[in-house]
Formats: sequence, structure tokens, C-alpha cells
Amino acid sequence: MERAAAWAGLDFAAIVPRADRAGAEVRHIDSLAGVRTTRIVPDGVTYCAPRFEDLLRLGDHFGRYPEPPPQLCIVPVDVLRTAVVETNAARLLDEARQRLARQWPFASAHLDLPIASRIGFVVAVVAVAALAALAPFWFKPVFMPLVGMLLVVPAIARLIAAVHPQDTDPDPARALSDAELPVYSVLIPLRDEAHMVPLLRRAMRALDYPPEKLDVKFVVEARSEATITAVREGLNEQGFELVIVPDAPPRTKPKALNYALPMVRGEYVVVYDAEDVPAPDQLRRAASEMAADPGLDCLQAELAVDNAPENWLTALFAGEYAGQFGLMLPFLARLRLPMPLGGTSNHFRTRSLREMGGWDAFNVTEDADLGVRLSRLRYRTGTIASRTYEEAPISLLSWMAQRTRWMKGWMQTFIVHNRSPRRFLDDTGWRGFLAFEIYIGSMIISALLHSVFLASFAAALVFGFRTGLVFDVWDLISILILLVGYGGAGALIVAGLIRLGQPHLLVHQLGLPFYWVLHSVATVRALHELLFRPYFWAKTEHGRTRMARNIGMQDKEQSAPLAAEHGRAGPRTSVNPR
Repeated sequence: MERAAAWAGLDFAAIVPRADRAGAEVRHIDSLAGVRTTRIVPDGVTYCAPRFEDLLRLGDHFGRYPEPPPQLCIVPVDVLRTAVVETNAARLLDEARQRLARQWPFASAHLDLPIASRIGFVVAVVAVAALAALAPFWFKPVFMPLVGMLLVVPAIARLIAAVHPQDTDPDPARALSDAELPVYSVLIPLRDEAHMVPLLRRAMRALDYPPEKLDVKFVVEARSEATITAVREGLNEQGFELVIVPDAPPRTKPKALNYALPMVRGEYVVVYDAEDVPAPDQLRRAASEMAADPGLDCLQAELAVDNAPENWLTALFAGEYAGQFGLMLPFLARLRLPMPLGGTSNHFRTRSLREMGGWDAFNVTEDADLGVRLSRLRYRTGTIASRTYEEAPISLLSWMAQRTRWMKGWMQTFIVHNRSPRRFLDDTGWRGFLAFEIYIGSMIISALLHSVFLASFAAALVFGFRTGLVFDVWDLISILILLVGYGGAGALIVAGLIRLGQPHLLVHQLGLPFYWVLHSVATVRALHELLFRPYFWAKTEHGRTRMARNIGMQDKEQSAPLAAEHGRAGPRTSVNPR
């Protein structure tokens, strides 16, 4: 830019002075990414970072008309953008926290999660657990069908997802060439994760996407000084940028993402977590699918665990992911039902994401909430045949903190969207409404019911043998419910692991009953936090694995040439049509 300024006969500055930057106040916050000029009021100087074509026009103009140029000064684009962001920081923070509540006041955990609703929900969950405990002993014709609906219906869905053949599209989307690809933004929220920055830089460099069309933003909390320093050391990479989020409540990932959203320059935007290693071809695939289907608003990539063999906990976690992201979410997409997204590798049309109000800054599982909101607003969601490799928690304490937050977030989502059931029903229709109530509801309650039901069933067996009682038909039904419930979950995990080519992890799945007891503990902890710390974000520790993290990057030359070799972007996605 300094050489360009000299060529055009204009002044150059390496910084924008911290004076009264009145001209840097942006009227429409979503246009912030496109701002190229700012004016300093005291001295009347206009600082600009012109695009190439604008610079040519300036040079041509001053070449033809050699009068003294106005008080115009060229600065690097990142310097200008930093000045504009600093001037608009207060408004950006306000938008990050309140945008959703203003755009759609019936879907914000900030407004629709009052203490009365939280107490009522906790009481209801405890009541259902108590009824499940009493079911084998008392009033079985009423309680057993209730328990059956909560456990059997989702289990049947999982069984179908496990055996349902994957759809293949005879006409997959054509892979876009480099010239056709649009600017793609990548948001990477970080907090206290300086040690993960080198891995992330390598993963971003490995992406099969033109560097000049990448807009990679490391979104770092202001109090994470070591992480900020680590990111700054690598900002010489083309397209890499640092966004510092002011330290203010709620200290959540979605608030940080919302703060960065107005700065997004890409036509599409994806979120990656600190430990993510996406397949190199993922952005090209997603862009090709979006271009082939202009009505598609969101794509969820498959999440897989690359440290699964590390210990029994990571193996069980990997089995869970294999079933959920490899089979269950594509199944829900094919049925056009509300689809809870994963917390990472969600690809959005930037325009659609802004229209929706972005993420809920106060929801601690913003992914699940966003998936439901996409369905309610009739945006189209699908899955894409590309994987992002993640690191599973290797310690019980780390797993428990993460799972407690997930359970609490699902509870938040369930409460918020049920605050006005009639409006929810009108938005999604009966199929979507019932699917949400049963599927999301069962995700919350089944973990708790597992331990309660096992304990009550064991008590029934013990007391039955002691008294010499004969099992009646309702006892047999309870056994059937138990088998179907466990069978559905187990079949989904087994099918998912076989699909990934990881049969060596099957033996670890014998620990599922104990794993589900851990889910029960996490649910109880989540109920407590829902009452007393509803917006607390338990940070997951990353970078603790002792295994090499290079699966997604090692085969760049095999996955990237998909466009060149076949002229294709891979299998067409399963979508949830508008």
C-alpha cells in the first residue's frame, strides 16, 4: 500500500491516529466489512484503503489533473479495519448481545429463560424421573406408555437411521473453479488456547481454496493475552485477521461469534473450533453445493474424532459422534425435520445468518438453538459429505464439564422454543413440532431415565425373586422398552463406527451402560446450573491428547483434486427444504 500511495502521488500512513474518528461510525453495522475510508475530524484527513480498481482510478485522476490532491492518505486495509472496529466497539458489543432479541424476541435465552420457567422445567424433569422410577411398581398402564414414548420413539428413529441406506445423487454439484469461487469467511473463536494456534494455522493453510479469497478471522477474547500474542505472530499469512472481543458478559462462544459477524467479508461463512482439522476440500465442496442450490442456507459437515483409540472415554465419545453426525443428522435432514447442528463446521450463507439474527449469545449450545431456529424460519439445512476431525476429551473432568454445558444448553433450547407452543407449532408444523418435542426432549430426559430406570428395574427384579412373584405383561413391556431403547442407541453407534472403518472401537462400546450413567450425572449438574448459573460457559480444554493430529491435512493432494480429476464437488447433500 505504501508503494501504491507513492505511485498515485498520495500520502501514506502506517496507522490511523486515535483522534475523533467521527467518520468511522458505521450506520449499518453489517456493512462494516466493506468500509474502506474513515475521516479524522480535527485535521480533516480522510484515511482510505482503496481496492485495486479504485487505486487505478485515483492514479488516473491525479495523472490527468495534477492539482494538489485533497487531504487523502493511504493506509493498509487491516489498519483501517482496526480503526473502524475500535470506533464501533460499543455498538458491536451491543449487537453481539442484543441483536437476536431485537430481531426475534421469542427465541432469545436472554428474554425467554426467566427463573419461573427454569424452576418449572426442573420440577417437570424431576417429576418425569420420579414417574419412571414408580412405573415398574405402580399404575403401570399410565406410566409405562409415558416412559415408552420418551425412550422407544427416539430409539426407533435411531434404528432406522442405522439401517437406512445413504442417498446418492445421480447429478452431484459441479466443483467450482478457483475463478468461480467467492470469498469464504472462517470464524475461529478462541479463549486461552495459544497452544492450539499453530495447529489451526496449518489446518487453514491446508485448505484447498484460493488464499486471496479466504477471510480467516481468529476471534479471541480480550483477556486471553497469550492467545492474542500467538495469533499476531502468524498474521503475515494472507487472509488471516485477528478480532479481539471486549471482555464483557456473557463470556460465551456465540457472543464472540456475533461480535465478529459484521466484519465477515465472505459470501459464505463457517465456524471452526480450536481443535478442528477440516478436510482440505471442505470449503470448495460447500461453496459448490451452495452455488448449485441457491435456496440452501446451511450445511453441516460431519464431525469425527481422530484420537478415538486414546482411552475408553475417547472411544465411547467417538462412537457417539459416529452415529450422531454420520447417520442421525443426515436422516433428520432427509425427513425435513429440525436438525440440531454441531458446534462447529456449520457453513452458512452470510446473508441468511444475518437475517436470522446470528447466534444466541446467551445459549450455551448455540448450535442446537440455531438448528431449531433455521427450521422455524423455514431456512433450508443439509449435510455435506466432508469431515472435520476433532479431539475428544481425554479426562473425565473435562468430559463432564463439556457434557454438563451441552445438557444445560439443550435445556435452554427446549424451554425457549416452548415458551409459546402455539407459535412454535405454526412455524414448524405438526411433524417438526413433535419431532422437536420427542427428540430434543428425549436427549434431555433419557440420560436421567437411564440410571433411574435401571435402578428401579433392578429393584423390581430383586423384590420379585424374594417374594416369588411372577412377571406380568407390564413387566415384559418394561423389559422390551429397555431393550429397544438400548438397542436403538447401540445400533446407531455400531453402524456409525463400521461406516467410518473403525470396528476396533466396537469392544469399547461394551462400556455404554456406564457411559450413560455419566450422562445422568451431567444432567443433574446441568439442572443445578440451569437454576443458579444459566449462562455460565464451561470451557472445554483442547490440545491435551498425546496422539498426532494430522488426519485431515495429510491427504490434501488426494481430496483437493476432486474438482480437477472429476469436475465434481462430491455427493449432493441431503437437505431440509424450505
